[in-house]
Amino acid sequence: MTASTAPASGRRRAAWSLRRLLLTGILLPVLLLIALNAWSLYQQTLSSLHTAYDRTLLASAKSISEQIGVEGYDEKAHLRAMVPYSALEIFEADNQSRMYYRVSTLDGAMVSGFSELPMWHGKIPPRPPYAALVDFYDDEFRGHPVRVAVLLQPVASANGRGMAVIQVAETLELRQSLALQILRDTLIRQALLVLVVALIVIIVVQRATQPIRQLSEDLQERAQGDLSPLDAPEAPREIQPLLDATNQTMRRLQRLLSNQKRFVRDASHQLRTPLAVLKVQVQSAKRGDIPPAQAFAEIDDTVDRATRVANQMLALAKVEQLRQEDSSQPSTMLAQLDDIVRDVALELSPLIADLDMDFGIETQPCHVPAHEWMVRELTRNLLHNALRHTPRGGRLQVDVRQQGGMAVLSIEDSGSGIDDELAQRLFQPFSAGNARSGSGLGLAICQEIVQTLGGKIELRNLHDVRGQVSGLRALVQLPLHTENAQRLDTQLS
Repeated sequence: MTASTAPASGRRRAAWSLRRLLLTGILLPVLLLIALNAWSLYQQTLSSLHTAYDRTLLASAKSISEQIGVEGYDEKAHLRAMVPYSALEIFEADNQSRMYYRVSTLDGAMVSGFSELPMWHGKIPPRPPYAALVDFYDDEFRGHPVRVAVLLQPVASANGRGMAVIQVAETLELRQSLALQILRDTLIRQALLVLVVALIVIIVVQRATQPIRQLSEDLQERAQGDLSPLDAPEAPREIQPLLDATNQTMRRLQRLLSNQKRFVRDASHQLRTPLAVLKVQVQSAKRGDIPPAQAFAEIDDTVDRATRVANQMLALAKVEQLRQEDSSQPSTMLAQLDDIVRDVALELSPLIADLDMDFGIETQPCHVPAHEWMVRELTRNLLHNALRHTPRGGRLQVDVRQQGGMAVLSIEDSGSGIDDELAQRLFQPFSAGNARSGSGLGLAICQEIVQTLGGKIELRNLHDVRGQVSGLRALVQLPLHTENAQRLDTQLS
């Protein structure tokens, strides 16, 4: 297999584990902060050591100033200094650093010390850190960085008066080694802290993911087809939304499988009988048991019944499919109920005219949040049911109106009505009032549609002035579209 045809899963980068993600997300910023802190600590330590050891340099310069003599006054002053090196050794902390000095006049004339030490050309700060004319600066001497203290010291004697410039330089080995030692000790403690944090993260992640691993094992051990809800009371609160979403998905799958099983069961039960009858009728016609015209009429009636059952069962399955779609995501479709009812009535007008019915229809504009197919199927089934049970020349009245924030569809016929016992089970599948004239699915489809749309449906017997049943009213209430309902409330107020 070439690289271009390799499966996408093979090219996809492996997802990071939660442990790795937390370790990287926590330790990387911590290590960056430690690096910044180490650099800052080193600089602060050097600054603190400079402050401490600069006092020693100043003491060395003052000690040298005590060894200086003068003859002459001011510009004619002649300085002399006899400074033994032992005078500086007492200020050396150990053998790591070395000290050098230079004594000169204000104009740079060498008096004593190391002539290679560069002459100071700076200025005394306005506010010296000590009660003396002293300045501190960094320089380089004999290829080594040094710290230099400069003291402007007035010198006076019985024979003269003048000004001496005393420079004392110290190499930085001691200061740098102490700063590095403090830095190493700090980094060791911080490294131990990082190790403790990493260990805690690993332990916490291990314990936090234990319920997830246990849940995975439970799922793998489940029997095939087991879609019961997941129960993980010890799972962290953060994964509860995932568990809830998973349980909702499993419930939808359970309903989908149940509906599929029910559809297969009902289809096999309802279609087996007309197909068996059709086979018998065809065989009977082939043998000539009955006249051909009668045989074809019976066959045509059986095919019509089987087709009607199949279509209604498919409609019932489609209603369930739309219900699943609406439960998974909000529906944004709108249906114009009054227009749909008029369209369906127009489609059925040939049947109405053939039965010579007194037909009337009154509508008000009503928008309902629903699939147009569902509203059309609901109306068609109710009208078909009314036409089937209304005698020739009877009355059929259809009304669509808004009432109390609901869209109300009312279909009244002048049929024989229904008894109370039959009314309780007419909305159940395959519960027909007349087994020969219906399949028992029409009202079940209506019930499913109305429940999906969040409405109500009921059948009420109509009575005349004598209290006798004079017909049947099918009453459907569906929620209006929000804007439509608000506009209605405004008109009523």
